[in-house]
Amino acid sequence: MLNFSNKSEKSEKSEKIIEMGIAHSAYIHIPFCRRRCYYCDFPVSVVGDKARGSTSGTIEEYVEVLAQEIQTTPASTCSLSTIFFGGGTPSLLSTQQLNRILDTLAQQFGITTDAEISMEIDPGTFDLSQIKGYRDAGVNRVSLGVQAFQDELLGICGRSHQLNHIFTAVELLRQVEVPDWSLDLISGLPTQTLEQWQESLAAAIQLAPTHISCYDLTIEPVTAFGRQYSPGISPLPTDETTAQMYRLAQQLLTDAGYEHYEISNYALPTHQCRHNRVYWENRPFYGFGMGAASYIQARRFTRPRTRREYYAWVEQFIQAGGVLDSPLSRTTDILLETVMLGLRLADGLSLSALREKFGETLIERIWRSLQPSVDKGWITIVTPDGSVIDMQAVSNRPISGRIRLSDPNGFLFSNTILADIFKEIGEG
Repeated sequence: MLNFSNKSEKSEKSEKIIEMGIAHSAYIHIPFCRRRCYYCDFPVSVVGDKARGSTSGTIEEYVEVLAQEIQTTPASTCSLSTIFFGGGTPSLLSTQQLNRILDTLAQQFGITTDAEISMEIDPGTFDLSQIKGYRDAGVNRVSLGVQAFQDELLGICGRSHQLNHIFTAVELLRQVEVPDWSLDLISGLPTQTLEQWQESLAAAIQLAPTHISCYDLTIEPVTAFGRQYSPGISPLPTDETTAQMYRLAQQLLTDAGYEHYEISNYALPTHQCRHNRVYWENRPFYGFGMGAASYIQARRFTRPRTRREYYAWVEQFIQAGGVLDSPLSRTTDILLETVMLGLRLADGLSLSALREKFGETLIERIWRSLQPSVDKGWITIVTPDGSVIDMQAVSNRPISGRIRLSDPNGFLFSNTILADIFKEIGEG
């Protein structure tokens, strides 16, 4: 639980956090789901198959508390240019509830006219009237949680939709002309074969979304999958098979015209997710709602993961006049975050910007941690003129240009690369 300061007694340190905590983006967590998927460890509240925002007092109460949190948060001088509704299943909100949240954000912070407003939605949870209402409210980017194109795999995952719901959902998105829509897939599912993965990729490409996200299944201990399966043990695919799945996605999607701009994300030109780039570029952002995280003025803090604790947190936040104290991140923590997030992007990281911000000593330690990956060809350096430096053929380390992970192998073994960085910097 975070420490709150009474507004009348707040320190100069707290004042400075508020005045300088400028962010242009906001994440809004909508925790409600019809059921919990078997791989999910997100902070969610299960409300059953029949609950909807228009009929659920639980959802209505949450929206009211969420609005109170937004209204209590000190506003900066900059309007929001990206907003992301995640969950959970935000498409359980009624259009009136969505409008309430957006109106509250607009009144408190302002929203730019060209803002990217994204919303996660699940097939089978909305109809034409509802998606039209979302579109009229300002939603201009949708992330559709498909996960697989096989009914048997959807059932194994505990998803609430079936294959036919996917195609119905896409048709509804087309009818209301959502400018940008993304499709999510998961590889490495129990019993999933390479052939099924290729089938899902082909189906996704055929639907022609502007963006596709491909996530490798992570087995979390507290989930149903975590209680049933152990990583790398049947019926989960082997590590070799999941590596093949990753390479196959990279090949098929780039051949289809999608840019592999982040480890797990592909986009048609000019259709990258602006909001998610805020995270990967380690820029500040607001977070609102149960379990949501914020990053303001080099300070990170996360709200409680249950509704009861979150409601109590908001009450304290209001009593404190919207002021809270959280620890300032150490320089090494900021460096780790910048490097570990930035290397997820195909653009990579600017060497000169890193050196200017963090100094030569820390950059030297980064280089030392990367040497094993350089030797394996997982790291490349691109000069300002676009040339690629063969790191194994030069004796001096470059001082400018951008450091990138190679595609696909550098991306594929990114966890190993990042673990080496954390071992060198995090333990120093």
